[in-house]
Amino acid sequence: MIRAEDLMLYENQLLEQGYKYICGVDEVGRGPLAGPVTCSAVIMPLDDLIQGVNDSKKVSKGKREKLYELITQKAIAVSTVSYDREKIDEMNILNATKACMSDAIMALPVKPDIVIVDAIKLDIPYKTFGIIHGDALSYSIASASIVAKVTRDRYMTHMAEMYPEYDFEHNMGYGTAKHIAALKERGKCPLHRESFIGKILGNK
Repeated sequence: MIRAEDLMLYENQLLEQGYKYICGVDEVGRGPLAGPVTCSAVIMPLDDLIQGVNDSKKVSKGKREKLYELITQKAIAVSTVSYDREKIDEMNILNATKACMSDAIMALPVKPDIVIVDAIKLDIPYKTFGIIHGDALSYSIASASIVAKVTRDRYMTHMAEMYPEYDFEHNMGYGTAKHIAALKERGKCPLHRESFIGKILGNK
């Protein structure tokens, strides 16, 4: 199992350069056909690491839930913002993701000294440090990815109660065979991204 210390290479370099409040930011939900894109920004204490933190895609659901509670309890600052499908359709998913990330960072109750981001350029008044595949390489980004993933999954599970035919509690809005079949049979619901489903419904 990967240790939290193994994800501290970049944070340790930044700490040595004198940065104190290091923010990690990540997003979940760029690819689904339905639901929001959710972005979390966290500033974690780097002298009291949480073991088990890793890229949210590499952590089981049950473990993610436990880590979410630990991260949100221990965080120096944490902020989560979601952009709904209306904003995604209006702005396109890349621009919506950038704006959502920026909003999450700006909403932090503690100002970061530097922001570590997964190789996306953001328009924010803070110095940024880009890391490709950062959610698998940075403790701070991995922590943010877990907060974002659990937040969005909880929302989509709740939405599954309103729209049970689309199986959102299992696919989280992604285009599984069952989801696409329901979309073709029943049409869209208010969570579906118009800019994503046109080809499936034969509108484009």
